[in-house]
Amino acid sequence: MSGIVSRRNLLKLGAGAAGTGVLTAGVGSELFSPPKAIAQNNISPDQALKQLLEGNERFAQRKRQNPHQSYTRLVEVAKAQKPFASILGCADSRVPSEIIFDQGFGDLFVCRVAGNIATPEEIGSLEFGSLVLGAKVIMIVGHERCGAVDATIKGAQVPGQIGSLLAAIKPGIEQSKNQPGDKLENACKANVVAQVEKLKKSPVLAQLIQENKLKIVGGYYDLDTGKITMVS
Repeated sequence: MSGIVSRRNLLKLGAGAAGTGVLTAGVGSELFSPPKAIAQNNISPDQALKQLLEGNERFAQRKRQNPHQSYTRLVEVAKAQKPFASILGCADSRVPSEIIFDQGFGDLFVCRVAGNIATPEEIGSLEFGSLVLGAKVIMIVGHERCGAVDATIKGAQVPGQIGSLLAAIKPGIEQSKNQPGDKLENACKANVVAQVEKLKKSPVLAQLIQENKLKIVGGYYDLDTGKITMVS
């Protein structure tokens, strides 16, 4: 009897191992030969903006889907990227682009610098993101209570290269001086608008806009709610 039981168990074990082998082979083939990456930026600028804002709406409503964050997705985009949007955001640690827009690997081409300013290096990066990689929308994201903007308003005396950041922010906030309401909020939004206009002066980006292949917009992030509102 014990011999019969042993043989039965052996047969069951063999069948299980065979099934596991098939499953492992399937998973392995997917990892090493992942599905062809979808051309996710083969959309219009308006569709790209809508997709971006819908992601932020999910985040703000605590309904994140966490898309494209699996290991399979990592492998899928390892050889090439086709981001549908570019973000010029502040370096502030509380404003991580992929999280606040509920996106994942390969979705966003992100540049971050204190004060979300369009320096020559940032402009060049964004030109590459749109002209070469095909991003259809660029959003400059400023945020509530931005320290760099606040320091610029106060005329802070700062060491090292920090002053170059404040100098780049100053022209934009000059336009908000006589506006009613919260001084810092107005300045943060005015800085976003100024950086949007600066980006639009890029011949590369201007040509893409003229060809209806790109849209450049500004957004303002509320640190308390997680919500993005359009400012330009």
